[in-house]
Amino acid sequence: MRKLLTILFLAVFAGQAMADSQLKRFRTGDDSRGWEAVGRLDFDGESFCTGALITPSLVLTAAHCIYDIDSHKRHAPEVITFRAGFRNGHAQAYRDVRRVFVHPEFSINSANKKARLTRDIALVELDRPVRNGTVVPFEIAPTAKNGETVGVVSYALDRSQAASLQETCHVLARQGGVLVTSCDVDFGSSGAPIFSMTDGRPKIVSVVSAKAQFRGRKVSVGTALGDALEHLMKMASSETTYFKKADAGQFNSLADELSAPVYVVGSSK
Repeated sequence: MRKLLTILFLAVFAGQAMADSQLKRFRTGDDSRGWEAVGRLDFDGESFCTGALITPSLVLTAAHCIYDIDSHKRHAPEVITFRAGFRNGHAQAYRDVRRVFVHPEFSINSANKKARLTRDIALVELDRPVRNGTVVPFEIAPTAKNGETVGVVSYALDRSQAASLQETCHVLARQGGVLVTSCDVDFGSSGAPIFSMTDGRPKIVSVVSAKAQFRGRKVSVGTALGDALEHLMKMASSETTYFKKADAGQFNSLADELSAPVYVVGSSK
């Protein structure tokens, strides 16, 4: 009986994954309504990532975005710009950056997948809050479960001038602070918010860290938030570097199944 139920679950889930929605580009203001808090983070005119406001002055993104992808040197705050709701050369709000908070256990130089993927989150503090009534920060939700429907809004190399929404993709696996999803990502999607799409207004459950191969298919890898984000927010509010170490949990078996994860920072050159 258990074997039969397992077979039925896999069959249903396979059909569910096949039904993943295609990317919808935000071509008009109507298309992007409600998603304006997702924006493009630009780094000295040379590279870009995706980020999302979670408070009027804090943008959530991937930690590796804060580093030059070639030299691994950290970007200074003064070369970073956030463009909320950026579309076709215009944004709902433009902000410079005051400070950046990177998860202190993140290591861009590490060859260890756990060190690179389980703590790949950062907060970007803007020089002024965004309070224009149109750009509404997103709430955070607990991490998504295996099989759960999620969505992602991201910029990417071939769609750098307007974000795109994939409203329906799925969590294929989850372990030790990492989510493997069927969401469609490409270079520039790093830091993009992964949303729970099951309960009213979308809530962020993860951020895009990398793309990879998993069990014979292309996937996106997201870093779960949990206690790590809570502590980063405390650092931002108290202006301290103190950070309580949190256990990311076991990641070994899933890490072995992820082939060659690649960060997806976009190049502006």
